[in-house]
Amino acid sequence: MTGREVTVSVVVVVGVERPDPSVALRHLQTGSTLEALTQATIILILAVAIVISNLIVVATYLNFKGPHEVINYYLLSLAVADLLCGLFIVSLSVYPAFSGEWIYGDVVCRMMGYLEVTLWSISVYTFMWISVDRYLAVRKPLRYETIQTKTRCQCWMAFTWISAAMLCCPPLLGYNEANYSKTTNICMLEWGNMAAYSATLAILVLGPSVISIVYNYGYIFTMMRKVRSGAPIHDKEYATALAENLANPSHCMSFALVFSFWISWAPYIGLRIYELVTGETIDNPLLHFGAVWIGILNSFWKIIIMTSMSQQFRLLVRLLFLTICCKTKGRLQAELIGLDPDD
Repeated sequence: MTGREVTVSVVVVVGVERPDPSVALRHLQTGSTLEALTQATIILILAVAIVISNLIVVATYLNFKGPHEVINYYLLSLAVADLLCGLFIVSLSVYPAFSGEWIYGDVVCRMMGYLEVTLWSISVYTFMWISVDRYLAVRKPLRYETIQTKTRCQCWMAFTWISAAMLCCPPLLGYNEANYSKTTNICMLEWGNMAAYSATLAILVLGPSVISIVYNYGYIFTMMRKVRSGAPIHDKEYATALAENLANPSHCMSFALVFSFWISWAPYIGLRIYELVTGETIDNPLLHFGAVWIGILNSFWKIIIMTSMSQQFRLLVRLLFLTICCKTKGRLQAELIGLDPDD
């Protein structure tokens, strides 16, 4: 030292603590657990609602032994598809949503992915047949009962289930893989490695279905407007049959079912199209979760629409519960109310 004094200043910082990593980790784990519990609870509620509601629909139509409208067989097919969705897709997604891991194995995951596409295709085809049925009821009211018979309707439904199962079967043969998505909590097929097959399947399922639905309901509502406006129809017998047929609430109810189906799946379809066109994956787990499960929620809305818009369905449900409570009262009630397929 050369005579100079060196002053050392010591600065003491008081009240500043280093963050504890373990505390931050616990907060993160608590938030993740709460989110997982919330999603698992939502899926569980959906599973219970879908299974119970569609069991009621299936039991209602099977319980009634009287004459059925042809459309009831299509509605029964939709209810069976939704019931399978609730039992084998929604229910199996509850525990993985809570744990964050798929525990049922690759085979079950692939089967679930296959079942999702198959049941969705069956629903789309069934809505197509419903629109065709309603179109024939309006286009040819005098010959409708001879054209749309019970046997023919059952054959169309059997063809729909078999063709949908065969069109969607490549994943079962090992040509496609299924992965568990932690954002949507569901097993989904990977379609990227089978672009040609995916495009063909989309064309075969959506092409005829969308065209038929748009054309048929366009014709039905055009005829409704024509009849209500008092436009002259030269064939009086045809005019009378047409007016009686258009008064059937099944037309509006079936359209409401079709409309709710596409509205429910619109967010997911729009999201997938956006990601496909832009080549970007939206990093928002909540958005993906909501888009998928809003679409699946469509399996529950059907009973609400049918109950609110169909007097016949309400009577059949009432008959079902009377039959469960007391078979004698159920038969008596069926005779008293005089169920009419056109109500």
